[in-house]
Amino acid sequence: MKIKELTKAEEQVMQLLWQLNEAIVKDIIEKMPDPKPAYNTVSTVVRVLEGKGFIGHKAYGNSHVYFPLISEAAYRKFTFDKMMSNYFSNSYESLVSFIANEKKLSLKELDELTKLIDNLITKQQ
Repeated sequence: MKIKELTKAEEQVMQLLWQLNEAIVKDIIEKMPDPKPAYNTVSTVVRVLEGKGFIGHKAYGNSHVYFPLISEAAYRKFTFDKMMSNYFSNSYESLVSFIANEKKLSLKELDELTKLIDNLITKQQ
């Protein structure tokens, strides 16, 4: 199944479902920051996520317990790949340069990044 991009509201609900593992709509709302959205709003987002194939449910009488079908890691990879393609022309050099310049990394942080890269190179050899 092809992963689709989520809206901000859909992603917020998914973040909570990934944390909770399974939940009813009320559980999701309880974890949301104030001001909390209306029950019907969250219920609609949940149904949209189910339609997109991101979540499934188990029915217990009139109650539905929702659970993720797409892992957080899979969605993270999807969004990272999209960002790399759209903003950095799939160039890791451009990404690292952007991070180093934009976040004004300290010499210590740059040194840690260099060590991480060196460790990854060693593991690949």
